[in-house]
Amino acid sequence: MSDFYIWSIIAILAVGTYLIRFSFLGLIAGRDLPDWVLRHLRYTAVAVLPGLVAPLVLWPDATDGQPDPARLSAALVTFGVGILTRNVVAAILCGGATLYGMLWALGAG
Repeated sequence: MSDFYIWSIIAILAVGTYLIRFSFLGLIAGRDLPDWVLRHLRYTAVAVLPGLVAPLVLWPDATDGQPDPARLSAALVTFGVGILTRNVVAAILCGGATLYGMLWALGAG
């Protein structure tokens, strides 16, 4: 494939994704959303982030798809700190520290 072909595909996809987002974000600019929509939008991150992280915890590539104690404990610590403190940064930092601490303790890191 030529460079022009690859860059044209990238440009077409960029315009397409922009138009998809614009169709429901740009067209409502300046208008107030109904309360029920705002209430549901608050839960978007809570729904999306676990969906992104769960496969990395349960079937990590680093262990050929086998769950391991380091990743499971890091996920549990992250979840627990997030629930207790309601602080995303603290949860991420504690989960990261747990992951690298467990990897070091188990001799895998």
